[in-house]
Amino acid sequence: MVAAGAVAKKWLQAAHGTRIRGCMEQIGEVVIPFMSWDDVEGNPFFAPDAGSVAELEAYMDALRRSGDSVGARLRVTASGVPVGLGAPLYDKLDADIAYAMMGINAVKGVEIGAGFNAVTQKGSEHGDELLPDGFATNHAGGVLGGISTGQDIEVSIAIKPTSSIRLPRRSIDRAGEATVVETHGRHDPCVGIRATPIAEAMLALVLIDHVLLHRAQNADVRHDVPPIPAASRSR
Repeated sequence: MVAAGAVAKKWLQAAHGTRIRGCMEQIGEVVIPFMSWDDVEGNPFFAPDAGSVAELEAYMDALRRSGDSVGARLRVTASGVPVGLGAPLYDKLDADIAYAMMGINAVKGVEIGAGFNAVTQKGSEHGDELLPDGFATNHAGGVLGGISTGQDIEVSIAIKPTSSIRLPRRSIDRAGEATVVETHGRHDPCVGIRATPIAEAMLALVLIDHVLLHRAQNADVRHDVPPIPAASRSR
């Protein structure tokens, strides 16, 4: 899947200038500030802040020695996405993205744009106003009514803690009797560390599917529309 995603990323970049990138936003209780995309490829955590790497290493080492595990929050974004991908009902772009992301092992939550932060926002705050010089915000995460707006597609995913840990956990045996499970051997205390390239690949595959569906439906017929500048990330 990651190999197919790499091909999709290259094709989207060449055909539409679409760029897909991901990073780690949080590991357990440690929130990672976003400093630069340039920092992401230079560390094993895919952290967008090189200054956080030492803290993350110490945190993960202590977690490993304790025998426990934590979850993670990842961000994946696509810029330069063509306008008009998706559909208002059965093939919503955001619905397909969420479906695909939930297909990644250990993913337990998906947010598009503001996500659950939309619960505390008022309508006057959440709505992305469209001005003559472009969108004012991007709380919608690049998708309105199931269709891409041309703004960045913003996706966040929550990854659960690794289930195989050294600490004893209660369970039952085949006879239904109480037992204790302890997992020994090498296990990642956070599987989310490895998931950024997977999330990037999955977003690329969904986008290339929709680009090709749009192409099949419209036979490469294009309508010239003025470009609408996108807002910077709203959260």
